[in-house]
Amino acid sequence: MKYLILIYSNPQVWEGLSEAQRAEFGRAHAALTEELAASGELIVSEGLADPSLAKRVSVRDGEVMASDGPFAEVKEHLAGFYLIECESVERAIEYAARAPDAAYCDVEVRPVLDLGGLEM
Repeated sequence: MKYLILIYSNPQVWEGLSEAQRAEFGRAHAALTEELAASGELIVSEGLADPSLAKRVSVRDGEVMASDGPFAEVKEHLAGFYLIECESVERAIEYAARAPDAAYCDVEVRPVLDLGGLEM
C-alpha cells in the first residue's frame, strides 16, 4: 500500500532553532530518507518551496485563472512529503514519527487511493 507522509512546518519554530538544531534536523531527514531507500519503501521525498511562491489555479467558464500565494493566514504550511510503499499504516506511522518535524508540528499519514481497478 502507498502512503503519503505530509510534513507541516511552522516558520516560527524553524526560526527558533539553533544552527546545531537545524543541522540535526537535516541529518535526521537524510537518515530517514536513506533508510527508506535502502528498504525499498521510498518512492520519492521532496521538500517544498515557501508558500509565498505558490500559485493557485482554477478554471471557470473555460478561463484559466492563477493567483499568487500565500492563500490563508495560517501558522503551519505543507513543507514537504515522503511517498512510500509499505506493508501497513502502522509501519507508515512509525516512519512519520521519525520525521524530526513531528516533535514540533503535525506530520500526517494518508493512504494513496489505488485507482488501478477503475475504468476510465
